[in-house]
Formats: sequence, C-alpha cells, structure tokens
Amino acid sequence: MIRRRTALALPAALGLSPWMAQAQAKKDTLVLAMTLEPTPGLDPTAGAAAAIGEVVLYNIFETLTKINSDSTITPLLAQSWTVTPDNKTWAFQLRPGVTFQNGEAFNAQTVKFTLERAVAADSVNKDKATFANILNIALTDDMTVVLTLKNPNPDFLFQLGQATAVMVEPKSVAGNGTQPVGTGPYKLESWAKGSAVVLARWDGYRDAKAIKLRRVTMRFISDSAAQVAALLAGDVDCFPRVTAGRSLDQFKRDKRFQIVISGSRAKTIVAINNKKKPLDDVRVRRAIAMAIDRQQIIDGVADGHGLPIGSFYTPGAPGYVDLTAVNAYNPDKARALLKEAGVTAPLELSLKLPPPPYARQGGEVIAAMLAKVGIIAKQENVEWAQWLSGVYGQKAYDLTIVAHVEPLDMGNFARPGYYWNYDSPKFNALWAQVNATADAKLRHQYLAEVQRLVADDAVAAYLYAPSYITVANARLKGVWKNMPISVNDLSSLSWE
Repeated sequence: MIRRRTALALPAALGLSPWMAQAQAKKDTLVLAMTLEPTPGLDPTAGAAAAIGEVVLYNIFETLTKINSDSTITPLLAQSWTVTPDNKTWAFQLRPGVTFQNGEAFNAQTVKFTLERAVAADSVNKDKATFANILNIALTDDMTVVLTLKNPNPDFLFQLGQATAVMVEPKSVAGNGTQPVGTGPYKLESWAKGSAVVLARWDGYRDAKAIKLRRVTMRFISDSAAQVAALLAGDVDCFPRVTAGRSLDQFKRDKRFQIVISGSRAKTIVAINNKKKPLDDVRVRRAIAMAIDRQQIIDGVADGHGLPIGSFYTPGAPGYVDLTAVNAYNPDKARALLKEAGVTAPLELSLKLPPPPYARQGGEVIAAMLAKVGIIAKQENVEWAQWLSGVYGQKAYDLTIVAHVEPLDMGNFARPGYYWNYDSPKFNALWAQVNATADAKLRHQYLAEVQRLVADDAVAAYLYAPSYITVANARLKGVWKNMPISVNDLSSLSWE
C-alpha cells in the first residue's frame, strides 16, 4: 500500500502536469484471483471443473450466445436467431468476419464441427445430453445454421452460452487443453502451474478497441486467509467468489474496496455413492441427511451467505419448490432409520474433501454432526485433480462435499454412470417428460416432481445455495452484480 501511495505522489513532487499525472495513473492491467486452478486443462469441452470456464469462457473462447450478469441472453457469435412455434427448429445467423486466433475463419462449418464433436462417441463433454438432443444440423450458407431438436428446449439459448458450448477450430482443437485457440478477445500468454494464468489482449479481435484491459493475471489462491490477505495488501484487484464472509466488515470500512453479494444457482451438497453398501439403502441416505443441520452449516461454514435447499434445485430457478422439510434435521429419526436398516454403530464411511474452504471446513462440521448419530466420517483431504480422477472418475468414495455450480444440471440424475451412482427408471421417465414438454406451466409441474423424487430418494444430502461474494478495487468498473453462471467476463471490466 505504501509503495502505491508513493507512486501516486511522485508526479506532483516532480512538478509534472496534471494531464501527465492522470496518464500515469491509468491502468490497463488487472490481477484477478480464483479459488481453484483449472484442471486438467483449459478446454471446457473436455473437463468437468468449473474453473476451466472461469478462465476461458468469453475471454479466449466464445459461444453462439452470451449469458449476462442479469441472466439475459444476447448475441455473441450468432448475431440473430429465429425459432419455430414448436420450439424445435432454431435458425442462427452467424456474425460475419470472425476469425480464430490462428487465422482460420469462423463459419457455419465450424458450428457443425463443434456440435458434432460434442456428441461423438469419444466425447467427454459434461453437457453431452444437451447436444445429443440436436436431431439435424443444416447449413443454409456459410453464415446460417439451422438446428432441429428432437425435443423442445426452452433453455437452449442459455445452454448455448455455457462453457461446454464454446466454438472450437478443427485444426487446433486437439491442443486446446494447453494452447487454447478461440475467437475471443484474449489469448493465453502463460500458465505457471500452481500459481497463475496470464491472458493478453488479442489485437486481432474484431472489436479490440472495446477491450480495455491489456493484460490480466489470474492467480490461484485456495486458502481463505490468504485470499483476504492478498486483497488487503493490494496484490489482487478483484476476487469473485472469494471466501471472505468473516472479513466483510473490514472490507466495508475500507474505501479502497467495493463489495458485491449475489445469489447463485450453485448447489452445495454432501454427495453419496448410491451403490456402496450400506449407502444403497435409502434409509441410510436419509439418516445422513437428517443428521445434518443445514442452517448451522450455512452460519458456520458459509458465514451466513446461503439459502438452505432440500433438493438439487435453487430458490428463484424456474419451477422451484421448497423441499427443505424433506429429510429435515432430526438426529433422533436418523438414529432410528439406521437401526431400522440394520446398521450396527459405529458406521465408518470415507469423506473425501476437495480444496475449497466450504468443503474442508464443512467436512469438520458435518463429521461432528454425523458422529452424534453413530456415523464415523473419516475425513480425507484431496487435491482437485485427485477428486476429479478418484471421486468423479472412478467413484472411489463414500461421501464427498462439493458445489455443483452449473444452473441447468438436474439431468445429471439421468446420466448413466454419473459419479453418485444413482439409477432410477422413474426419474428417467420423468426427466424425459420434462424434456418433451414445451408448455412452461406443465414443464414446471414435471420439474417439481423430479425435485421431490431426488429429495425423497436422498440421492445426496442437499445443503445450501451459496451467495457469492466479490471483493474488488473500488475503481474497477463492470464487476458482475449477479452470477447466473460461474464466469469471469474480462471484456466488461475497466479502470476509472
């Protein structure tokens, strides 16, 4: 802080003109911090980690549509579109004159390649089901793509703006994990593993003059105390989704900072391996859920910044129903259910905890709660790469704590072999009805049914929807006020 104040005082001390002082004070660089590093690479179509999109979405890679802070959908690589009354046929007029960072043209063939790649047999795109709903891709000309869907999808434009729908260039796509090539305003300059990613403004961008930040360093800081310290020291200019609930008053009193608290569509849960014995017994899963006091978790781990949820759906989302009364906190009933299921106490289970503070701190609190009903949760801290390979990939776990940040991911319960090992023909039939229904009122009725089913089945212990905290330099403009998706849109940012 002292160094910065001294630097600002120098022009006056040296007798420089006010205009020169103002020019020296202007900034075109930014240090933005993230809790997690992207793993395993920078291709959001090939990895499940939300941190990948936080680096590349709208920065290096672009999508046909763009999701804004207020949840509106606006054109990006598609400059306009039309849809038929049955909500099945979408015609996209593409933006002309767009090139990839390797000089290749973006056109209708690019869209066709991208969408077909997303559903290929070897695709690991986590939203593969969204693209599998595309029945036909027709290219009217180089700048027009007509997509015909199998089932109507009122969320289609939103889904086309998510990280898994980024447009990729055929010649460079194989290297996107380490050397991403997109159409966006930034290029990857460097990636120091474990430390930071540096993005540099791409001068070949179609509207490069509108991009105010020349260079952005994205630092990775997982420890909550270190996050707060970096902000207070001025080492970080902006920290979206920071773990700073307990330090908010300190930031509020400091005029150097602005604070934005926004809702989210994220779901923080205790995921349960539904095929592991005795977790394959719904009574045991319900007992786990009933042993956990959601409000205590919100107050003690999320510092009060969250809303309790009773299913895998968040307040404010279309068709939401409040199911917090299902499997509500009741330790006595939890013990009775375990006894009814024939479980001999103590029941020992593994509890795998990825790096975010909500998981590590939450693990301690939840383990203490479970112990009171006769469940010994053996905590094991794992790095994010270990979690992705072991828990998410190999399903080598009993319990884990994780936040699912994607807003439209209820369909994961219908995914064969998904990491929580839930297999319900009833859910699959209901989800098919959701996807086949265009009428909003009827669709919401079906959504209510699927929410209740996964609550009754206690597929997971549903904890809370977190409120995201952003702490940033007070002079930084364009900070997102709401966060419908987990993204860092650098094109919106500039210095006063």
